[in-house]
Amino acid sequence: MVRLPWRSDPEEEVTEDEEGLGVAPVVSCSFQDGTIRVYEDHVHIERPDRSRFEERTIPMDEITGVEFSGGITIGYLQVRQRGFDHDSPGLLSDPVDANTVHLGRTERGCATDARDAILERATG
Repeated sequence: MVRLPWRSDPEEEVTEDEEGLGVAPVVSCSFQDGTIRVYEDHVHIERPDRSRFEERTIPMDEITGVEFSGGITIGYLQVRQRGFDHDSPGLLSDPVDANTVHLGRTERGCATDARDAILERATG
């Protein structure tokens, strides 16, 4: 399990496993339009109330890759999922879909950690 001390959050989401024991995410990153939490067996994307997208849970066995772009000012992290219709980036635009979150320059480090954690666990 990867624990990132500079990303510790006292309100870190803890889910319960089948035995009712708390399970903390391996990596948790808050971005402009959502929070990604990486667990051993799934990725959870939480959205703010203003978002047009719902929260999503993506099993690791459906993840085929991760697209990451640091961007000049705004970057993105897109979880590639089998059977999902992903948006593509344009010449001057980033993809916008339920599996994509957008980030500022200061959030690139956490986005890289999330990408690496997802790719280490993805089995799709």
